[in-house]
Amino acid sequence: MHLHDFPVVSRLAPTPSGFLHLGNAINFTLTWLLTRRAGGTLHLRIDDLDRARFRQAYLDNIFRTLEWLGLDYDHGPTGPDDFERHFSQRHFLPDYEAILQAAQQAHPAVFYACRCSRSELARLVLPDGRYPGTCQHQPLPLTTPDAAWRAHVPTPTPVRFLDLLQGPVALQLDESLGDFIVRKKDGAAAYQVASIVDDVRLGITLVVRGLDLLPSTAAQLWLAQYLPGQHSFATTQFAHHGLILDTAGQKLSKSTQVSEQRGIIEEAKTPRIVYQAIVQLLGLPPEAGESLRALLAEVKSSR
Repeated sequence: MHLHDFPVVSRLAPTPSGFLHLGNAINFTLTWLLTRRAGGTLHLRIDDLDRARFRQAYLDNIFRTLEWLGLDYDHGPTGPDDFERHFSQRHFLPDYEAILQAAQQAHPAVFYACRCSRSELARLVLPDGRYPGTCQHQPLPLTTPDAAWRAHVPTPTPVRFLDLLQGPVALQLDESLGDFIVRKKDGAAAYQVASIVDDVRLGITLVVRGLDLLPSTAAQLWLAQYLPGQHSFATTQFAHHGLILDTAGQKLSKSTQVSEQRGIIEEAKTPRIVYQAIVQLLGLPPEAGESLRALLAEVKSSR
């Protein structure tokens, strides 16, 4: 992975919608390692657009987990209060909306209104989970009350990029994700839009993600070309790492947490379990997983 070929600016992007689990901790530590190895700049960018699932305890857990892991960052909130006052995505809602409105005016054929309810979506969804385009051909104005905006992904829509961990990646976005939401029914920008705009605003050049987010990466690379002022997102470098599965062989997810689960810092005695998992992911010597310092030293020596 030749991170010295470009100035590395990366970010930790947790969501306060659940307690951070082992998979989150691995992603944050790997992002920190790659950024520090390159002498880059690291932002803490907390994605709190989903305020329905937001809990103060989840926000507090983000800062506690980063401290427990020993991870520092160069820019971002110093704590929960500072985040709410100055860094919450709620402060940037007008920016997201302005970009969406400008995109719709410049590319009207790309977006359409969708009034499907959750129950309708559950009934209509294709076997692979994609939206079948039910509202695509209905003449619904984008100003229709209680309507979301979707981006129409034509068939075919190939997206190709060179991943720093996986090598050449090629996805058919229409098959892997389909028509996705860019503006929610409440009028707020959806994740794919906010993530692009935030990364461009922060000057992010490296995004480290799990392999499960390959369709999101493809969606953002495709969508950025239609969002005014966001074309630089196309130069972002991506590194998608393997996933940690639970005992049932399922991807770890905050959305499936049961009430008694309190996150990785309550379930593990020390962060060594995180460091050792990264050793396995990167194929490093076992002794590198003894501490964060040892892990960073090994990563630096293996560049």
